[in-house]
Amino acid sequence: MANRLSKEKSLYLRQHANNPVDWYPWGEEALERAKADDKPLLVSIGYSSCHWCHVMAHESFENDYVAKLMNDHYICIKVDREERPDVDQIYMDAVQMITNHGGWPLNVFCFPDGRPFFGGTYFPPEDRGQGLVPWPQLIMRVADFYKQKREELEENADNMVNNMLGSNIPVSDSEGPLDNQLLLTAAEVICNAHDDEWGGFGQAPKFPPSMALNFLLELRLSSACEEQRPSLARRIDEVVIRTLGAMAQGGLYDQVGGGFARYSVDRFWLIPHFEKMLYDNGLLLDIYTKGWMRYRQPIFKAVVEETINWIFREMLAPNEGFYSSIDADSEGEEGKYYVWTPAEIESVLGREEGKQFCDAYSITEEGNFEHHTSNPALSTNDFNRRQELCSLRDKLLQQRLTRVSPAKDTKQLVAWNSLVIRGMTEAAFAFGRKDWLEYAKRAADWIWEAQLFDDHRLHSLCYEDNIPGLNAYLDDYTFYAEALLTLGSKVDWLEMGVSSLYIQRAIAIVDAVFAHFSDPSGQFGFYFTSDDHEKLINRKKEWWDNAIPAGNSSLIHVLSSLYAITGESKYRENLDSLRKAYSTFVQQIPNGIPHALAGLTSDAVGIAVIKIKGIQNLDLLQENLAEKPWRRVFLLFTDDPEQPDGYQLCVGSQCLDADVDPTALVAKL
Repeated sequence: MANRLSKEKSLYLRQHANNPVDWYPWGEEALERAKADDKPLLVSIGYSSCHWCHVMAHESFENDYVAKLMNDHYICIKVDREERPDVDQIYMDAVQMITNHGGWPLNVFCFPDGRPFFGGTYFPPEDRGQGLVPWPQLIMRVADFYKQKREELEENADNMVNNMLGSNIPVSDSEGPLDNQLLLTAAEVICNAHDDEWGGFGQAPKFPPSMALNFLLELRLSSACEEQRPSLARRIDEVVIRTLGAMAQGGLYDQVGGGFARYSVDRFWLIPHFEKMLYDNGLLLDIYTKGWMRYRQPIFKAVVEETINWIFREMLAPNEGFYSSIDADSEGEEGKYYVWTPAEIESVLGREEGKQFCDAYSITEEGNFEHHTSNPALSTNDFNRRQELCSLRDKLLQQRLTRVSPAKDTKQLVAWNSLVIRGMTEAAFAFGRKDWLEYAKRAADWIWEAQLFDDHRLHSLCYEDNIPGLNAYLDDYTFYAEALLTLGSKVDWLEMGVSSLYIQRAIAIVDAVFAHFSDPSGQFGFYFTSDDHEKLINRKKEWWDNAIPAGNSSLIHVLSSLYAITGESKYRENLDSLRKAYSTFVQQIPNGIPHALAGLTSDAVGIAVIKIKGIQNLDLLQENLAEKPWRRVFLLFTDDPEQPDGYQLCVGSQCLDADVDPTALVAKL
């Protein structure tokens, strides 16, 4: 018999609709029921493409005995973290305080008012000798403790909530402005954590470090890096080339179909958890484009092209937006859709070509994954050889499309769509692809036309019914503003004079941030939720970049760009406030704030504005800019009668004389 989740739009919640657990969705009904029955809450959080979420569901939540224990002792709530990142943040913070690590599934025990007192991530159904308490035992232990020692749990809960509230206010060690020399030191700290053998940072598991690499490339552009610390400049080159190359050749990248999986379970980028997330691929489009523009490694360009093809093939919605994710599992097995045996390869390609492909992509009889299957990973550094195998990859892709495909989460999130719009816009301009830029423009227009309400407020998402829902979060606003500004910086190449439209939209979005996300007490930073959002136990300020940038990090990019374009003091004042808020983080934990570091660096280097008047075609300007390393540059058409004809380059308050030769102009950058 279906439970309450059967009426929900979320794919993740509907995946649990037939559990014997008496699940509630997050909301007042569940909290009021817990208060009335004086039962603790059990809040279980995950997402539709999460492999270990599926494992725990099959092992425990589908088990009648376990479900009865949960129903008897708790009011059980299921939360889709992608729908409700505000709820997820609170309970992730709590579990990290308790266990020093986090992840999904996230299972948290709370008082009826929502205050957490205990929790963890995955729990097995029985003792497997891994040091994890079996889920049925944990349920009973916590329920008994709740009855017998409630006062101790109250104290734990209050301490956690107080710690959450305290984390909203960063402690600044400096009364003055942030010293830009600290950015160089931060880059050295990040580079020192690089795995020089396999790329990336740290050991296993490894996540694609898009934001860290972006910061390093932003800093690489600065004369201070080149002149004051030349060894750091060389080190940045080594780190970025090695990591982008290793990910592109490894199994994290879908060698047959394009696009990246969420993370690698090993140090070698060989075996991923196979879920594909829209946000990762948006961020990776951006960094591979910038990597190409500086280093001209042909595999970087190929990865961008193939990833965009994957997005169009599998993630593009009829309304011009993009879907959220693709599951790791199909037919009940993780990765089954993506892995191969030599026999399967040869059945598609024939014996000779099949052997060539297996040799090039590390597919063996023993296998590198489960059941003697192999996840393809490129074993040659010869790019020409990779391209010679293109037709074989295409044949295998066509065969793979006949397999039972993993589930796709078709909800469309404003924040994640915005990351793709930004990455696709940068790629379009770098590679001279106006068709890609047109797609990015359409997606940005869809958000503006379908997701806005009352005075430039945003909804966070929509489902296949195209009905927008949920009050948007700070990252929806800031990522969208970043996307609009990136689009505004390039779109005059596609359609002369349109840039002002997208910049004005970005200004309207930022005005909404100022109005609804500011701290009325005057403290640093902006809240993750708006002033008219549902009241939770903590109204959080997000400082740390995780899988996606923090909203406050993103605002640094937005405010610095708007100040460069408009010169309005309100953008500089808010930017300076954020610079001060981040000053301690820059010195103490730079690897936790890479997107903020990139924004601070871009502002320090100087954002370029090229004012354009009397020019009818920007193709030659685009070609010249695409031959240079990436830099934040705005191309802005103007009909101002005071503006001279031609191209005029401005950085900060300094503007050079206008020039009609785009080649000469770009040389001055």
